Amino acid sequence: MSLLIVGSIALDNIETPFGKVDHSLGGSAIFTSMASKNFCKSSIVGIVGDDFPKKHFELLAKNGINTEDIKIIPGKTFQWSGKYNDLNKPETLDTQLNVFSNFDPLLSEKNKKCDYLFLGNIDPILQLKVLQQMNSPRITACDTMNFWISRSKEALLEVIKRVDILFINEEELRMLTNIRNIFKAVKKVKKLGPQLIVVKRGEYGSFAYTNDFIFFAPAFPVEEAVDPTGAGDSFAGGFMGYIAAARNFEESTIKNAMIFGTIAASFNVESFSVEKLKEIDMNDILERKELLEKSILF
Repeated sequence: MSLLIVGSIALDNIETPFGKVDHSLGGSAIFTSMASKNFCKSSIVGIVGDDFPKKHFELLAKNGINTEDIKIIPGKTFQWSGKYNDLNKPETLDTQLNVFSNFDPLLSEKNKKCDYLFLGNIDPILQLKVLQQMNSPRITACDTMNFWISRSKEALLEVIKRVDILFINEEELRMLTNIRNIFKAVKKVKKLGPQLIVVKRGEYGSFAYTNDFIFFAPAFPVEEAVDPTGAGDSFAGGFMGYIAAARNFEESTIKNAMIFGTIAASFNVESFSVEKLKEIDMNDILERKELLEKSILF
């Protein structure tokens, strides 16, 4: 089944204790699509400048990712510069929105009919605009960040009300609800409308919360994390890719999606940009799934 991904496309400048890269391919839409590619066909809605390298379009096409709704306009592509002295705490050095400041997501007729939708952590006003264009998707999901919670909370609450799945990390969850205890907080968010809330906990894994069950997924034990940029988006890509492939929203499907999301994120952090994600196939994913399941089953 088809997965539509709406989000940022960036050229990142990143430095970690393991090295440095300049103008590397990044952005929420890129990481999400490259993580979902082994499960389903996906399409990206985004915007880039005329400086965006042709090789990146070729990479996306090679991986079966539809780019017809990526708009190219004169100017420079969105750039984020960050540094990690601690891999758990990114330091933003510079953000240049460039053409991304003109992002106005308009969907093709084909993409309006996609069955599964993931809204990356862009302005909630734009997320709402995409939701209004969709033709009865089966499952919709959104991600957000602290910036939108503080700047556009009213619009964000409207998005949360309309989606089936909310991806959010612990800090954002507490910020959104003003509740310190994450289990009390997640119950409050559940009342806002989503069927499912996925709480990302970084090195401590993640958990899924519904009215019927709570499922905890541990982080995969990565021996050498190189760059955590895009880990949350990769998690969402693995999760949504599996949901789209399974074509249902049952408890067992959600639990498996949590595991596949965890595995996608584990590959992502082992390299800068999407270097590792572009190399892996389903055999690599299933090998890690087997190892991870042994750590949680008894």
